[in-house]
Amino acid sequence: MDHRPLGRTGWNISPISYGAWAIGGDAWGKTDDVESLRSLHRAIDLGVNFIDTADVYGDGHSERLIAQLRRERKEEIIVATKAGRRLNPHVAAGFTKQNLTAFVERSLRNLETDALDLLQLHCPPPGVYDMPEVFGILDDLVAAGKLRFYGVSVEYVEEALRAARYPNVQSIQIIFNMFRLKPAEELFPVVREKRIGILARVPLASGLLSGKLRRDSTFEPRDHRNYNRHGEAFDVGETFSGVDYETGLQAVEELRPLVPAGATMAQLALRWILMFPEVSAAIPGAKNVQQTEDNVRAADLPPLTPEQMKTVRDVYDRSIRPLVHHRW
Repeated sequence: MDHRPLGRTGWNISPISYGAWAIGGDAWGKTDDVESLRSLHRAIDLGVNFIDTADVYGDGHSERLIAQLRRERKEEIIVATKAGRRLNPHVAAGFTKQNLTAFVERSLRNLETDALDLLQLHCPPPGVYDMPEVFGILDDLVAAGKLRFYGVSVEYVEEALRAARYPNVQSIQIIFNMFRLKPAEELFPVVREKRIGILARVPLASGLLSGKLRRDSTFEPRDHRNYNRHGEAFDVGETFSGVDYETGLQAVEELRPLVPAGATMAQLALRWILMFPEVSAAIPGAKNVQQTEDNVRAADLPPLTPEQMKTVRDVYDRSIRPLVHHRW
């Protein structure tokens, strides 16, 4: 894979990287640690050098699996983690030096490292983006050698634009896929100018864009696609990108003819994301070796044609835009 720069960090990362939410074992149904580690190892074998996780994925379980992977590999593996969702209540006033330092120290232990490569504020309350003292705390943690760099993970484009005002924000993680085009319209021109890397999360719209889901598909009780359809546990935009399930299935059928011979719908959806140079990496999840291999192969697909890009835009404008564009 041709690697891409991540902000101004000096790192070049794999454009298809590894999202480690699923292997935490708390929001995507059953997991198997042995298979999760095989999946991680296979990603590194295939050239992936960037993994995204968070301190709340399995209450640190995902971070600890990644630490084990690092012990077993010689390659440089850049790990981004997140902090802030452990707060209860999850309010802006909780983003104090004491709390953020405690979260960082916990992740340092979980990841068995002296400095976190990239720390991202984990979808903080909107008020945090108007609290320069919070970003000053992160600057202090960089100066203390606890962090190398920091960024933010956001729900809304408007939050991303506010975060981009802070000079040391290196990355913005945001939902970006064929069902979420607003970032390309309103955020990408700003990050291009400021040289901030984009990490595209939920790239397959929680599986909708994999092309494998059907109207009668069922999900395990611990799978957020079962329990967060209406935002019962966290922002509804994290589940199916906030798109109505039936509407999403219909849109996928309109997009399916674009899939090249020998490829999958999921690979097309990932390759579409890579058409945007502002994206440093898409971070699809994987729980087994097959999923990892399928994800990485997306980088080998030829670029989409202008006609294909227009078809994606037309489907979005007709079926998806009225549902999500104004919300996130």
